[in-house]
Amino acid sequence: MLDRIRFLARMIARPVHTGAIAPSSRALGRAMAAEVPHSDLPVLELGPGTGAVTEALLERGIAQSRLTAVEYDAGFATRVRERCPGVQVVQGDAFNLEKTLDGKLNGPLAAVVSSLPLINFPMEMRTALLGDIFRRLAPGAPFVQFSYRIRPPVQAPQGVALRRAAVIWLNIPPARVWVYRRT
Repeated sequence: MLDRIRFLARMIARPVHTGAIAPSSRALGRAMAAEVPHSDLPVLELGPGTGAVTEALLERGIAQSRLTAVEYDAGFATRVRERCPGVQVVQGDAFNLEKTLDGKLNGPLAAVVSSLPLINFPMEMRTALLGDIFRRLAPGAPFVQFSYRIRPPVQAPQGVALRRAAVIWLNIPPARVWVYRRT
């Protein structure tokens, strides 16, 4: 209940950056985590909020030492550190990963899992983020993003396949999980 209150307060204070009235549901977290392949490579989570998807990734078997989460909001970053000790939580801007990660994550990634409210940002920012993510992903590795809209938050650029992996009705509001993969 406390996480819901925190989320609602952040939504009121910073609607563009928060993008939701409640944390992601366990069902949404599990659906997103299910798209992450088993691998020894690191996983990057963008916009963990209060850590619902982070916990689902850990339950999926992603080792804490392999998971790095980038959270813009200082309060949310603190909450994820408390909730998921051992996960590297970096407070910073996911739209500027070079500066935010500052060498903390080198080499190819097994997956990038994002709960960023992409639709709240200009298309050119979304497209640039997608390009940055695909430069970091291992060949064939997924970029997993959810959205509350019927259509994906970013159209797949040339050379990238896009599929709707799930519709999660047990989420407030209902959400869709989108998976982008280089072809």
